[in-house]
Amino acid sequence: MHPLALELLTPPRPLALELRVHGVHGAPPEELLGDPRTVRITGDSTAAVFRRAADVDAEAHPEWYAGRPVVEAYCWSRLTSGNGSRALWLLLLPFMVVNLAHWARPAAPATGPAPRAVRTYGVLVRVLALSLTLLLIAAACEVALDLLAWQCAGSAACTGSRSWLGFLEPGGWWGQPGRRLALGALVPAALTGLLWYLSNRTWSAYESQPPPADTAVLAAEPDGTPALGRPGFWYGRRIVARLRAAHTAAGLLIVAAAVAAPTARYDRRAGGGPVLEALGWAVEAALAAGAVAVAWVVCRRGRTEDRADHRLDRAAVTLLPGSALALLAAVLFYAGWSRPGWTSTGRLPGDFAFGVLMLGQGCCVLLLAAVAVRLYRLAPDPATALYGLGGPGIAMLGCALGGVMSGGVAQRVADWLDGGTSPSSAGAPVPAPPVLLSWQAAVLPPLLLVLALLAAWFAVRGVLARRRLAAGVAAEYPGEPPDENRSRRIAGARAAAALTDSAPWFVAAVSGITLLLGGGALAGAWLSGQVPGEAARGAHPLLETAARAAQDAGSWLIGLGIAAFVAWGRRAYRDPAARRTIGVLWDVGTFWPRAAHPFAPPCYAERAVPDLTWRMTGWTGRTGGRLVISGHSQGSVLAAAAVWQLPPQVRRRVALLTYGSPLRRLYGRWFPAYFGPGPIAALHADIDCWRNLWRATDPIGGPVLPPADTTPPGPAAPPAPSPADSVDRGPLADPLAYGRSARHPLPAPILGHFDYQADPAFAAERDALLARLAGPARRARFRRTGHGNTPAPHSAAAVPAPPVTPDPATPAVPGPRVNKASTAPEASEGSGDPPGTGG
Repeated sequence: MHPLALELLTPPRPLALELRVHGVHGAPPEELLGDPRTVRITGDSTAAVFRRAADVDAEAHPEWYAGRPVVEAYCWSRLTSGNGSRALWLLLLPFMVVNLAHWARPAAPATGPAPRAVRTYGVLVRVLALSLTLLLIAAACEVALDLLAWQCAGSAACTGSRSWLGFLEPGGWWGQPGRRLALGALVPAALTGLLWYLSNRTWSAYESQPPPADTAVLAAEPDGTPALGRPGFWYGRRIVARLRAAHTAAGLLIVAAAVAAPTARYDRRAGGGPVLEALGWAVEAALAAGAVAVAWVVCRRGRTEDRADHRLDRAAVTLLPGSALALLAAVLFYAGWSRPGWTSTGRLPGDFAFGVLMLGQGCCVLLLAAVAVRLYRLAPDPATALYGLGGPGIAMLGCALGGVMSGGVAQRVADWLDGGTSPSSAGAPVPAPPVLLSWQAAVLPPLLLVLALLAAWFAVRGVLARRRLAAGVAAEYPGEPPDENRSRRIAGARAAAALTDSAPWFVAAVSGITLLLGGGALAGAWLSGQVPGEAARGAHPLLETAARAAQDAGSWLIGLGIAAFVAWGRRAYRDPAARRTIGVLWDVGTFWPRAAHPFAPPCYAERAVPDLTWRMTGWTGRTGGRLVISGHSQGSVLAAAAVWQLPPQVRRRVALLTYGSPLRRLYGRWFPAYFGPGPIAALHADIDCWRNLWRATDPIGGPVLPPADTTPPGPAAPPAPSPADSVDRGPLADPLAYGRSARHPLPAPILGHFDYQADPAFAAERDALLARLAGPARRARFRRTGHGNTPAPHSAAAVPAPPVTPDPATPAVPGPRVNKASTAPEASEGSGDPPGTGG
């Protein structure tokens, strides 16, 4: 029989689907699909899958789509930038950063001494996260209890100008310090309750998405299965519930301690009677027991990833916060007992409390660094950020953010209460907040100075790199006349993109200097007991001037920072465009589950990854078709995580196309235990069809597999066709055209991180992946008939096709430096696999 007749009698190929996943900053479905008429196929108003209106019934008419895939778009941007309440997540920024430190641990072998070190690393990060919760509640206690209820309400000069505090003046029922403290304690207690409510609510709205049954292979302990392929990785209900209970109890206990400590101290000093004195001892013993219980719950157990764990530790989840709330109520009743002779003078012991927290955080960071170094030495990888110290560096940044935000709020309230006088000066209505907060503010100017010098150094390096790269840009576009300005702009884009690789040094500089200056601030506050300007009085004039200037400048910087922070949050609350801009921060920072801090912003991937897994599993099982999941930027990370969760029988029908992907450049460096060379190589082995596109002008994307010779390719190197067993193709030409010509009359833009679908390589690689998924028999028959990957001429004429918007991913005019012979499937006459595919 003639080959053409055989082709006519053969049933049409099953439908092919391209599932697109956008990256940071989001994109509307109309933009992703290139058509203003889109329809939601499945999902809700928060995250959904869309198609063109003309493609809604594609499964009923696969013959209409011969030679081209149906395109879908999964839009998840509203998970991070939906309603105005997302602006309130800015208050949780330190919690998000310290949660990242949990996932930034170095990679380590699965056997030997590594598991114990991994558990120790997790315990230390969880303790640091708990210290940030205590710091936030302690700052609220400083404002509500110390500044307002203790200092201002006990001073006639402060309450005299504020009529709303008149009922707290001495002499009235609320005038006794214990009752004022009990009333003020309602503010930090309410803040703790709000954090518990938000964590519980966001869990139900975002993360309570169980994966499909039997969609991932169970991870046996010795086989070294990558963590992102384990069934329970994206369902951490048990650990979040445990940590939520522990942090809630810790917040309530620190409020109770802030009220009970001055009350019990007065009873023991002034002789409040044997009953009150005994109650004071009993309350303090109960607080100590509660602290031990919280520490035990936080340190005892980490995440369970080998299964989707639906169980809850009922005793910890219910009894711990309930007991802490009951103890707080008992403490408030104890403090409200009548003590007529008690007056409030001076400050509450805030210096000691903040100092202990700061010292504990510094010690935990140092221990964390020691454990990280140990893990890194067990499995060294030079590509890991800061040689394994990325996690401790991120944790130090979280502690610094928490200190600046909490100290800044306390200082601003103190400035508002003391009127025009300076804190701690003679005649001030209130003695002001703890002096440690002033020392912390004083370290900001030298820190910013060092960062400015470091930024200037990298700017100079960027200028020199641009000059070096500009010399060879014109040679990459043969036949084009050289243009110095054009070459300089292209080289500038490449040099600016390369600065991303210098980010670890900024993190190291900020973390190291913060640790050193923070230790100096703590020592200065404890040794002198005065603010920096007063402590340096009488010293060398230069030192005295520098100390006072640092104190004043730091106070102003914190004030400006808090004002900008509030203005930014207010704008994001009202303006959706500004909320999308801030949403970029959550797109990157909330990808990881809440493994260390339960009050961090919710993990959107615990909704997005199951969504993608359900869609790929359900569609391929229902239609038997081929599917290419194509992810851009952060969407490529979601796509890879979803593919990891697929069972083998579904994974064989799915191809992965990534572009502008930070899998190795950012995630592989900062999170090597999950996206390092080992896990990425395992993903490459599990999914045969994978291609990755990248540009030298892209500051985020890059290759996903390390080159064989471990030498990074030069940014100006021409894009050579990748061999069949390679994943990466690049760097792609950017811009597609160097100058004006008859074919390109207008200047081609430098695309950088965006518009990868406009490159001819995108459609070529997507079609090659679909051809590979068609199977050896189908490809062999195509080669016999000579049709390659092009549908038979009769296919479109036999069945009338509906009007369909042309695919924007297939440009009409190919750009320079695209080797068609290396990407078209029909070019592989002598090969079993079409070129340009991965596997």
